[in-house]
Amino acid sequence: MARLNSPEALRKFRQAILSKRDPANPCISICAGAGCVASGADEVIDAFKKEIEKAGLTTTVDTKGTGCPGFCERGPVVVIYPAEICYLQVQAEDVPEIVEQTIKENKVIERLLYEDPATGEKAVKESDISFYKSQQRTVLCNNIKIDSKNIDDYLAIGGYAALAKALNEMTDVEVLEEVKKSNLRGRGGAGFPAGRKWEGSRNASEPIKYVIVNADEGDPGAFMDRALLEGNPHSILEGLIIGGYAIGSNEGYFYVRQEYPLAVENITLAIKQAEDYGLLGKNILGSGFDFQVFVHKGAGAFVCGESTALMTSLEGKVGEPRPKYTRSNIKGLWNRPSVLNNVETWANVPLIVNKGADWFTSVGTESSKGTKIFSLVGKITNTGLVEVPMGMTLRDIIYKIGGGIPGGKKFKAVQTGGPSGGCIPEDKLDLKVGFDELTQAGSMMGSGGMIVRDEDTCMVDVARYFIEFLTDESCGKCVPCREGLRQMHRILTNITRGKGKDGDIELLEELSETAVEASLCALGKSAPNPFLSTLRYFRDEYEAHINDKRCPSLSCKALTAYYIDPSKCQACMICARKCPVEAIDGGKKKIHVIDQDKCTKCGTCIEVCPPRFDAVKKCSGVPIPSSIPEEERNLIRKSDEK
Repeated sequence: MARLNSPEALRKFRQAILSKRDPANPCISICAGAGCVASGADEVIDAFKKEIEKAGLTTTVDTKGTGCPGFCERGPVVVIYPAEICYLQVQAEDVPEIVEQTIKENKVIERLLYEDPATGEKAVKESDISFYKSQQRTVLCNNIKIDSKNIDDYLAIGGYAALAKALNEMTDVEVLEEVKKSNLRGRGGAGFPAGRKWEGSRNASEPIKYVIVNADEGDPGAFMDRALLEGNPHSILEGLIIGGYAIGSNEGYFYVRQEYPLAVENITLAIKQAEDYGLLGKNILGSGFDFQVFVHKGAGAFVCGESTALMTSLEGKVGEPRPKYTRSNIKGLWNRPSVLNNVETWANVPLIVNKGADWFTSVGTESSKGTKIFSLVGKITNTGLVEVPMGMTLRDIIYKIGGGIPGGKKFKAVQTGGPSGGCIPEDKLDLKVGFDELTQAGSMMGSGGMIVRDEDTCMVDVARYFIEFLTDESCGKCVPCREGLRQMHRILTNITRGKGKDGDIELLEELSETAVEASLCALGKSAPNPFLSTLRYFRDEYEAHINDKRCPSLSCKALTAYYIDPSKCQACMICARKCPVEAIDGGKKKIHVIDQDKCTKCGTCIEVCPPRFDAVKKCSGVPIPSSIPEEERNLIRKSDEK
């Protein structure tokens, strides 16, 4: 294909693509994101292609593997356009029926539809599913509509129109001013205004400048950036090119986690396709603007998500943070002006250029504009990616979109901002989601992780877990972080093991203050947040662990014991057979007893005990009920009395 050498050539080519497509013909979109692939999406895609060919429908029915639409809990997801019929948890064996019933006869298959657990109503369209109803999807919306490996699909929905507009109709200064006017704040964590960061680099005297995509997503439970890179890589690439034009840069980088092989594959392919089409490289669209892009695979160090550590890694050195005497937008990569934004931030840029800053600022709060993508995981009914307007409450996200807490359990807390974020309790569920609002509540926006906790979660152990994670991921360069976190982890571990003592809380607070004040980079400065936020809202749990040697959530193994209620035991022997250490004594007609010396507290017994019996119990901080005498353990059933 000949390179597109002008905006007009791009427009004509887009029209040519659309002219070959009949919008009335069926298009079967199958999520090919990593989550759905793990659930069998590749087999579903192959089955559809074979079945469509077998039915002689290849000329009228399009089948494509797409990006993640977000509803990961119910994958593989299939959406059939133009009717927008949405099928969930589709397997390869379902495909012949879908082709026969839905494609050929235009009939809906009820068993594959979403059923609302509260009302029992079934939703035919994706937009009718409660998970999607309250979302406002502007960045994620095209993931399910396009083949992530096909640039023509991106062009067909208006892709690279923003780039053409920026290069042909706007000056670099006008692009910069539009981004500034939008008040787009970085979606990677700190929430620094993107326009101000760009302006600093543009105004720097050094002629060589860089723009960089931070795709080193390392937060446990977070996969927003991965989904965008896998599903719509051209949107991020287009944003990066526009950013390069705005600040006067001719070179950009994608820093991607090596653990994201599909994301690396798709963005590498997108760069090659854009080069082939004349949308990247020399004299883009005849504008005289040159721009090249490289992909760098990170080695998986969490600290490389920090700006200076990332740039040090890009330079081929060990990924360690460096002092920020001068901001990286002035002296960053190779000591030159460098604009670093995360994946989601760059993906918003084409939308702002196309639709204008006023459109972008019409959504959100006073200080937080636009939408935000969250990875909603944990103890939540609907797990997946959600995109919501800034200012939506935590309650609406968790209950309207997430479907609430499964199993009839009570909500306890939600952690936002990843490992360095904070835990927000139930009485703050009406908090509006925004950069400043979350910070004031003792947490942070972060990249967008949102982990829901239920009543069975020990908040002391949550703090211990994330401090352990951050201890392991610390680069070790500065003492407050390296040694401070290590000591915090030791103290928190002792507390969860029943070895806490007076003064531990105060010492943890002192170590936290030192890390916040004296650490070199943002990882160390924010690392104490899991402890500080859980102490702020759940201090009673810390005191119970230390003073009473009790875990209120019955979660910490060292402080918890299992026993069998003799009044409820039916001698079914299920727990005895399943116990991995043979710690349960009992026969077919003999009430069971747990040998506390043998018990490893694995919890298998309580998991397998039939709910109708509910005989296995947990306790903490109180003596285990005494076992009944041996002579009273014989179970007399009603049938035996007859």
